[in-house]
Amino acid sequence: MKSNFEVTMINSFFISTHMNGTIKKLTDKNFGFISPEEGDKDLFFHANELVDTSFEELREGDAVSFELSDTPKGPAATQVKRV
Repeated sequence: MKSNFEVTMINSFFISTHMNGTIKKLTDKNFGFISPEEGDKDLFFHANELVDTSFEELREGDAVSFELSDTPKGPAATQVKRV
């Protein structure tokens, strides 16, 4: 029998894949969308997921690398880095 802690930990795991793309849209609420090189759906990202850059430094059209993650709210870009 599994404890509640183990079940919570199992449910919090996510799968990620390294990808590249372009910043498509930035908002004034510290999030934006990335157009991946592969795939047809834009991906949400939050400023908290930026690595080695700030949200203010990003521009629409910037090339980025990121992890495609399956989050509780659906696919999203995490560990976003400007390249």
